Amino acid sequence: MPVLTLLSAVCVVTFEQLVQWQYGPAGIAGLLLLTIGARTKSPTCSSVGAVLLALMLARPAL
Repeated sequence: MPVLTLLSAVCVVTFEQLVQWQYGPAGIAGLLLLTIGARTKSPTCSSVGAVLLALMLARPAL
């Protein structure tokens, strides 16, 4: 069981670092809002996070 927990933590941290590298602090804020909203079952918080991430994905590459 500890191996599964460690592997899960590594995957989450890797995904978080990729989002931060690609989209900066706004991407991390959107991911955080989406995660908090899903965990607390708050539709407002998760919707704001999802919209922020969608806007980050929709903006043209520089």
